[in-house]
Amino acid sequence: MVKTTRYHYILRLLFVFLGINAVWYATALLINMPILPSPFAVYASLFQLGFTETWLNIGYSLYRVFAGMLLALLLGLLIGLLMGRSVFWNRLLDPVVYLTYPVPKIALLPVVMLFFGLGEISKILMIMLILIFQIIISVRDGVKAIPGSAYEVLSSIGATALHKFWHVTLPGALSVILSTVRISLGTAISVLFFTEIYGTEHGMGFFIMDSWQRLDYPGMYAGILLFSLVGFILFLLVDVLDRIFMKWRRS
Repeated sequence: MVKTTRYHYILRLLFVFLGINAVWYATALLINMPILPSPFAVYASLFQLGFTETWLNIGYSLYRVFAGMLLALLLGLLIGLLMGRSVFWNRLLDPVVYLTYPVPKIALLPVVMLFFGLGEISKILMIMLILIFQIIISVRDGVKAIPGSAYEVLSSIGATALHKFWHVTLPGALSVILSTVRISLGTAISVLFFTEIYGTEHGMGFFIMDSWQRLDYPGMYAGILLFSLVGFILFLLVDVLDRIFMKWRRS
């Protein structure tokens, strides 16, 4: 049953992929301008990209995304757990979170670059800023939603605070963390694109803008496809983590 469902899912993805390419090809024929090359020209350009340079750009982008996500998860999990389990910390940090959360994070890019320069730190910090507030709020709400009876059952059998955290709090927090990361990942990759067009010579954002400036439109679209592929793989990775750590939801 699981294999059949997975087969149908892959088949739907294939149909969507072919449908997008068909619409793309028809639009390219209709416009008939160099700014929108056909899928065949873009795929040909994709396979002509230098292997070393391509993987170097992908590697830099992945490093920035993973570093920013890890930093956001560590800080967001800690703060969210504190706010979810402690009335004192929730009252103290709740106004701070709600006042800073609505600020459009992309607008902070010039500020971050002024303080931390154009290097790797500013790019990683921007990814972190995009994710951390959503993680804090989701983890806090997820921990608060755990019924007190779940802790009482463990207390009745003499469980320690560590056991309660490991068997109740952490599973509840992981569920909302993975959901939040899945939702925020697309936004984080978009912000990565903007950060990579400043002060760098590597990364998929730099590659796309460099191709655009050289009027290499097939190369530009090939870079967009690679960037999209990176995002798709990251989404699949979150799904794999969900299957590994959230088995209890399907039992």
